[in-house]
Amino acid sequence: MTTSPTRRDMLAAGAALAAAGPAQAAPEGLRREELFVTADDGVRLHVREVRPAAPRGAPLILVHGARAAGAASFDLPVEGGSLAGDLAGRLNRRVYVMDARGYGGSQRPAAMDGPPEESRPLSRAFEVVRDLDAVRKLAAQRAENRQVGLVGWATGGMWAGFYASLRPEAVSGLATINALYGGSDVHAMLGPGSAFAQPGQPRRFDPATGGYALYPAASLIGVWERNIPTDDKDAWRDPAVAKALAPAVLAGDPDSGRHDPPKFRAPLGALEDSFHQACGRRLYDAGSITAPTLLVRAEHDFWSRQADLDAFAADASRTPSVRTVTLAGATHFVHLDRPARGRDRLLAELVDHFGALRT
Repeated sequence: MTTSPTRRDMLAAGAALAAAGPAQAAPEGLRREELFVTADDGVRLHVREVRPAAPRGAPLILVHGARAAGAASFDLPVEGGSLAGDLAGRLNRRVYVMDARGYGGSQRPAAMDGPPEESRPLSRAFEVVRDLDAVRKLAAQRAENRQVGLVGWATGGMWAGFYASLRPEAVSGLATINALYGGSDVHAMLGPGSAFAQPGQPRRFDPATGGYALYPAASLIGVWERNIPTDDKDAWRDPAVAKALAPAVLAGDPDSGRHDPPKFRAPLGALEDSFHQACGRRLYDAGSITAPTLLVRAEHDFWSRQADLDAFAADASRTPSVRTVTLAGATHFVHLDRPARGRDRLLAELVDHFGALRT
C-alpha cells in the first residue's frame, strides 16, 4: 500500500529545466530548438520545440505541472524520459514544451528574488493561461496551423482544460493526465481543513504558505519513490531516468547553485488553485470545451480523483467525444515510469487520440 505524501512532499516536486541554447539534432532524428515568446502582460517565456524532419498537422503543446516544469517533465535526454520526443516521432508533429512563468527558462516574478513569506502564492492559473495563449500563437504560426493540441500533466492538465474552455476555437484536441477538476470536496492532502487551509477558515487557502517553495532536487525522487507500490523502485522506473531528473530541475533555476546542497524554486500559485479544486470548487466549466478530450488517470495517483474525471465528463456537453481511461498499476509519474508500468499504454492512448483528429 502507498502512503500519502506530506505537505512538504507535495510542495517538493519541482521547478523547471531548459536554459536556452542553440538548436540541437537528436539521435532519433528529431530536432530541438530553444525559443522565446512574450505573453500579453510582458512576461518572457521559454519554449522548446521538438520536431521531426517533415511535420504535419496541428502541433502539440505539453503543459507541465506545479513542480517539475518544461523539459525536466517531458524531455529528459535519456531513453524513456522524453514524452515530447516520443509524441513528435510517432505523430509526426511539432511538439512544444513550455515553461510557465516562474519555471525553468521563463521569467520569474520579482517576488521570487525575495523571501517566500513576503508574497502570496505566485503564478496563478489566470496568469498561466496567458502564457499558454502566447505559446499557442507561436506554435500555430510556426506550424502554419490555426489550432493546437494540448497535453497537460497534473496541474498542467488543470491549466490546459482552463485554457481550452476560454479559447475553444483554438484547441483541436485536449488530453489531461492525473488532473484535478473540482469533482469532490474530499481529498487525502488538500481539501477542507487540510494543512493548507487558513486557520479557522477550512475552505480558504492559507496565504501564509508563501509565494514559492525552495527544495533540494532529491525531494522530487522521494515523492516519486513513495508513490511506487513496491520496495524495488528500479523495477518500476529506470534509474537512468531518475538520475537525469534531478540535475535537469536544478539546471532550470540559475540560483540553484547558491545553496548547499543546491535547491530550486517553485511557485505556489498552482497549489492554491489546486486547493480550491480539492474543495470541490471548479476553476472552469468543461461545458465550454469543444475539442475531443481524453482524460487519463493512473491507478496509484495521489493527486487526481476518479470524481474529477466523472465530473469533467458530465460537464463536457459540447465536446464531440470524451474518453476516460484508468491506467492500471500506474503512478503519478506514469510518463517517466517503465514502459510496462503504464508508460506504453499512456503513449498509445495519446497517439490514438491525437492521431485520429483531422487537423
